[in-house]
Amino acid sequence: MMTFKQFSSKPENIPAVTSWYLADLGEARGKQELFTKQSPQRLRVLREHALIESAVSSNRIEGVKVEQSRIRTIILGKSHLRDRDEEEVRGYRNALKLIHEQGVKLPASADTTLKLHKLSRGQIWDAGKYKEQDSDIIEKYPDGTSRIRFKTVPAADTAEYMKKLLEMWNRCLREKWVHPMIALAAFNLDFLCIHPFRDGNGRVSRLLLLLQSYYLGYEVGRYISIERIIEQSKDRYYETLEQSSQDWHKGKNDPWPYINYVLFTLKTAYHEFEDRVGQLRSPKGAKTEMIKSAINSFSGDFTLSALEHACPGVSRDMIRKVLKEMQDIKSIECIGRGPGAPWRKRGNTSKRG
Repeated sequence: MMTFKQFSSKPENIPAVTSWYLADLGEARGKQELFTKQSPQRLRVLREHALIESAVSSNRIEGVKVEQSRIRTIILGKSHLRDRDEEEVRGYRNALKLIHEQGVKLPASADTTLKLHKLSRGQIWDAGKYKEQDSDIIEKYPDGTSRIRFKTVPAADTAEYMKKLLEMWNRCLREKWVHPMIALAAFNLDFLCIHPFRDGNGRVSRLLLLLQSYYLGYEVGRYISIERIIEQSKDRYYETLEQSSQDWHKGKNDPWPYINYVLFTLKTAYHEFEDRVGQLRSPKGAKTEMIKSAINSFSGDFTLSALEHACPGVSRDMIRKVLKEMQDIKSIECIGRGPGAPWRKRGNTSKRG
């Protein structure tokens, strides 16, 4: 809530880049209704794919991974789960479904926050409970050394800090200290600095980001996975979070790097939404279009493994089929041999390395 304390005085100056992002998001929100009036079948395909990507990516950011061949079964099915990782991915799916189904009817409250944590953490012993012991954010290095990247709020103060954060979120919206989308990103930053849970803070922060964006009328997260975009830029995510958390306890942190990162992420999601709505010609060809869209998103050479990573829930056979079709029409070429061979878009002059 330290960022909100700064904003309670209604800052006079907002960085120019922030204003540009807000303008772009406002324009995208204005087009949102037009795009969501497209074929319900097309949008259903996008929603299903976003659900899969979000559950996989949000967990993968935290080091939780599941077999590619099991993804659709875990997220869309009801079969028995094999291990703890699969349980967490399905739990995140359950939390997403709650948000998608209840939307603005689900209040931004302590109870909701705890419920989202409980769902996303599965059957772990402290699911749905604030941390009972102090837990700083520690960065570990390959050589075995580590450092404290950020000292979080003590466990004894966590409930009170969360109460104040939620109160200030509502006051900020009511009294209009800043643009609501700035408030959205500020809440996310303060939540991560409080670090209210022993584990699962990142995942709950992304669930709350989705929920609160719905409150504000920005519903792109239903159709495009915000979590997947964050995963693809996670180095920048961690970098801006560290920049904006410095001196947070003193109320002197610079929130703008992280706020701009969040706004840019949402802008990217809207841009992708517009592209995908135009590309999805029919539900029958949806997976093919998603594979092609993923290929087009690569700036240079790519591998079959990278393409699978970008298309969770799509079988390797399906991906190979599309690669073969694109190779036949000479829009892509394989520049090596074996499963790990690089592929390249024809006319792409970017260098490997």
